[in-house]
Formats: sequence, C-alpha cells, structure tokens
Amino acid sequence: MTTSDPFGGRADLERRLLRHVSPAFVEDPLRVLRVARFAARFAPLGFRVHPETLALMSRVSTSGELEHLAAERTWSEITAGLGAPAPRRFIEVLRDCGALQVLLPEVEALFGVPQPAEHHPEIDTGLHVLMALDAAARLDAPVEARFAVLLHDLGKALTPREEWPSHPGHERAGLSLVRSVCERLKAPVVFRQLAESVCALHLRCHLAVGMRPAKLLALIEAADLLRRPERLGPLLLACEADYRGRKGLEDRPYPQAEVLRGALAAATAVRAAALDLEGLDGPAIAGRMREARIRAISAALQAAPGVADQSR
Repeated sequence: MTTSDPFGGRADLERRLLRHVSPAFVEDPLRVLRVARFAARFAPLGFRVHPETLALMSRVSTSGELEHLAAERTWSEITAGLGAPAPRRFIEVLRDCGALQVLLPEVEALFGVPQPAEHHPEIDTGLHVLMALDAAARLDAPVEARFAVLLHDLGKALTPREEWPSHPGHERAGLSLVRSVCERLKAPVVFRQLAESVCALHLRCHLAVGMRPAKLLALIEAADLLRRPERLGPLLLACEADYRGRKGLEDRPYPQAEVLRGALAAATAVRAAALDLEGLDGPAIAGRMREARIRAISAALQAAPGVADQSR
C-alpha cells in the first residue's frame, strides 16, 4: 500500500528542505517570518530554505505587505525565531529575502559597518551580532536576553564614516534606536528595559574586572539592580554573549559576571537598620547607605582575589 504525497514532502524531508506547497504562500506575509522561524528551529538538523520559497519570500518582502502586519503578530514570530536553537539563522533568512530591511532596518544597517580588529577580529558589526546570537544560544540565554543582544550595537550604524572603525559613544547613540524598535514592535516592558540596559551598559560590564568599588556600585545603580536584582542574570548573559560573539574568541571566559554578582550580593546585603543613621535626613541617609555599600563591595572583592583582568 502506498500513501499519497502530492507535494513531494517526503523528498523534501530527505533533502532537508523547507519548501512552500502552493503559490498561495504569498497571500499571508506572516509566512515569511514563519519560514525564517522554522529555519532557525531546524537548522541544527541541516534544514535550509528551498530557493523557490526564498524567491517567493523576496517577492512578499518587496510588495509592501510586511509593513502592514500587526505588531503583535510580528513580535510573536520574532521572539519565537530568536528563541529557536539557531537564532542567527532566523536573522540570516530574513536578510536573504529582504525582510530584515523592512522589519528591522536598524539591524540591517549594521552589515558592512567595520569595527576595530583588535577587539573584533570578525570586523563587520552585522557579523558580530550574528556571532553574539550564536553565543547567546550556546549560553541558553532567555529570549529577552537574545533580543537585547540583537539590538545592543545599533548605535554603530550611526557612527560617521570618517570615525570608522571606532565607534565612540555608540552605546548612548543606540538607545534612541532601541526605543524606536521596541515601540514599533510593541515589545513588553521586560524586553524594553533589558534591551536598553544592555545597549547602554554592555561596555561598562565588560570593564567590571579591576573596576573600583564606587564605579561598580554606580554600574549596579545604573542597571537598577538594587531594586530589580532579578535583572542581573539576563543582563550578564547578554553581555557575555556580546563578549564571546567574536571570531576566535568564542570560548574565552567572562569573569566579569562573577565580579558583578559578588558586588550586587554585597551591596544588597547592607541594611539601614545596621547603620547609625540617628539624626540624619534623607540625603544624608542615602549617602551613608552608599558609603556602606561601597565598603561592602570592597570587602567582597578583597575576599575573592585572583580574577584576571580581561576587561575589553
């Protein structure tokens, strides 16, 4: 007994191909994102998008239909694609068919932008972002951290060409772009806040080893970790992915994470009840608390010596 296979699905599976089954594929532009999501999901098994399907996806991308997708539908597919085993492939497929330029032009703009070779042997900023997504997947980072990784270097596309390959202040410049992307996609608050923190603070996190206690506390405060200590884990994973998303440096250690964990633990352990605050007003109390936290961080660092400086 034989079974019907009118679309040749069995052959496609054997050849590890993702292929449309009808020209009607173009009737729903969301299918472009879904194919990219499936590509990211099944990339570890060797699947790739059939050239004819990619051609239809390109047709949809140039039709203007993607621009009219509801933000909620787009967001759902983007988070699913980034949360897949190979989030890099999700971005690559969108780029191959021209959809990335439509949906995330801020990310598309990073390709072709050079970086200093001494810190980024891969040179190209877009390639670095793809490699950082690879690293985030290896670290099993949550999807909000992967989204932050995708957006962390948007400011480099704003650097004047005469300043290339350096990108001074790109972390500050990128914040407006991160906010624009999040607003356009209607990203949930937790995604927005983490993406902004990673964009603004990833360079400072990389410098945590050897940082003075007062500056560590300032970094902790900038990330709002005293009030939201649960944000530290995703923040560190996104920063570590950025740090490892570089050619030939994929496996280097990230001792900065341990330094920041220890500093936050020491700072949050300080309690007002244990301090002599009698007769002090609000600002003076805050100042006394800050001094106590700096001392606590200093003591914690001294109790954990031997962390090599690998801060770039």
